[in-house]
Amino acid sequence: METQIPGESPKNGGLMLVLCLLLGLFGAHRFYAGKTSSAVVQLLTLGGLGIWTLVDLLFILFGEFTDAEGRKVNTWKGL
Repeated sequence: METQIPGESPKNGGLMLVLCLLLGLFGAHRFYAGKTSSAVVQLLTLGGLGIWTLVDLLFILFGEFTDAEGRKVNTWKGL
């Protein structure tokens, strides 16, 4: 069992990366992170015509994406 680092999200970064790659245009990774409001906007705009999804993908890859509570998601946990 992995220990939780203070300030780190319990969300699985690997799963979030896959969700962003496959369903990013629909905001699936944001729904998973608990960012429901922005996920709905991303869903309605098809990921900001793909640009928003690309930016989120880069944030996830570089470990800067945060969950709804502002905690960073560890991309490589669970891979």
